[in-house]
Amino acid sequence: MSTETDKRPTWDEYCIKLAEVASERSTCLRRKVGAVLTTRERRIIAINYNGAPSGLPHCSDLGGCLRKQSNIPSGQRMEICRAVHGEMNAIITSAMYGSSTKQTTLYLTHFPCVICAKILVQAGVEQIVYKDPYGDEVSNAESAKIFKQAGIQLRKI
Repeated sequence: MSTETDKRPTWDEYCIKLAEVASERSTCLRRKVGAVLTTRERRIIAINYNGAPSGLPHCSDLGGCLRKQSNIPSGQRMEICRAVHGEMNAIITSAMYGSSTKQTTLYLTHFPCVICAKILVQAGVEQIVYKDPYGDEVSNAESAKIFKQAGIQLRKI
């Protein structure tokens, strides 16, 4: 016998769907990323996406993506990117509003880059659940190595 609750998404499915919806707000012209940060008690403390810093012009306002125009491959020279990554924005929002990121789970549309991997270790995130790879195999492998060394659990759904 099927009930209405059988159709209810799992917590992981729910949070990934929220991350996907958040990614629709992204102003990045290259990759749309959404992030949802939750506590162990399943309380959402931040939902974010990647894009230009608050109040600053977006890449589309400035004539396009500088990294794309310069033919810079995915995962390289990220300091040139105007966007703040979705996972960075989730950590920043948590800090702005006084929510601890220690022992949290981060749900992402895409696997974190190396820079974000280091930030997530420092923020005390204990688990990362993601949908898609980041883009380039070298960055994915390096991020995975950092997470393994830090004891952060990774789950792809």
